[in-house]
Amino acid sequence: MASEVTRFARPPATQRIGVLLLPGFSLLTQASCVEPLLIANQLSGCSLYQVSTLSLDAEPVRSAAQLACIADHALDDAPALLDTLLVIAPSPLPYPLPARLLEWLRQHHARTLGGLDGGGEVLARCGLLEGYRAALPWPRVSAVSQGYPTVVITQTLFEIDRNRMSCAGGTAALDMMLTLIARDAGAELAARVSEHFACERIRLADEPQHVPLRSRLGHAPQSLVEAVTLMEANIEEPLSTLELAEHLGVSRRQLERLFKKYLQAVPSRYYLDLRLKEARKRLRESDQAIGEIALAVGFSSGAHFSTAYRNHFGLTPREERLVV
Repeated sequence: MASEVTRFARPPATQRIGVLLLPGFSLLTQASCVEPLLIANQLSGCSLYQVSTLSLDAEPVRSAAQLACIADHALDDAPALLDTLLVIAPSPLPYPLPARLLEWLRQHHARTLGGLDGGGEVLARCGLLEGYRAALPWPRVSAVSQGYPTVVITQTLFEIDRNRMSCAGGTAALDMMLTLIARDAGAELAARVSEHFACERIRLADEPQHVPLRSRLGHAPQSLVEAVTLMEANIEEPLSTLELAEHLGVSRRQLERLFKKYLQAVPSRYYLDLRLKEARKRLRESDQAIGEIALAVGFSSGAHFSTAYRNHFGLTPREERLVV
């Protein structure tokens, strides 16, 4: 039962978490970050997390929805010793960052720093993500990648890379915090916190953000966009490269050149990647039999599906289910 308290032979040490809210922050991101920690305390019967909110000054911080939040501390009286400092900011950042904020972040000695939503871009501007993987909201990936080439920008839901954390914001923050709870206090408690929020499962860090097709392909020719659209609509019965070209009224060689130029892959390889990603989604999110999933993503042979899956992801479909 969700009301039962998780028992620890030796309760983990309390983690001191600071959450810095910058004007225009997302209420959804803030709630997805903070509330899982508070529920973990409640369900465990322990003070696993001590959460305090921070702001630039003593004034209330207005969210994107223009709701005012009164933080526990301003920067000037923020706790000096934090285990984790998380920055939540709007994306894109609609204003220049105060110099004192950048300096304060560079000098803060929290063991772990994190950026949620536009907070990842704040850390990048401070030079605090150099050499780290970082997940940013997909509309900002291109601009931030160009501006900060030493940061490894991804379009995954979230990244936890050594002592840096980042996520795309929104409900991705919930998955990231549930992953932290699992690391700190065990998978059982994390699962129960997830159940509290009526989440079917905890999404993994490597899962991609849903990026609209046109945004993924940028300024690619319309024929390439249509080719990928056809692929996504025909997962169960894949079309050959020649069939795709005929549908689009281009030659097979023209289509292959477009894929190599804009997607760095031949059409058949890109198509296989789409099908296997759909298979991984079904393995993680459903109880559908592996054989049925194989058929649903265009494999007539279970053995062929298993081999292709292992070659692509480094583990078999059956092992994928064990990981989740």
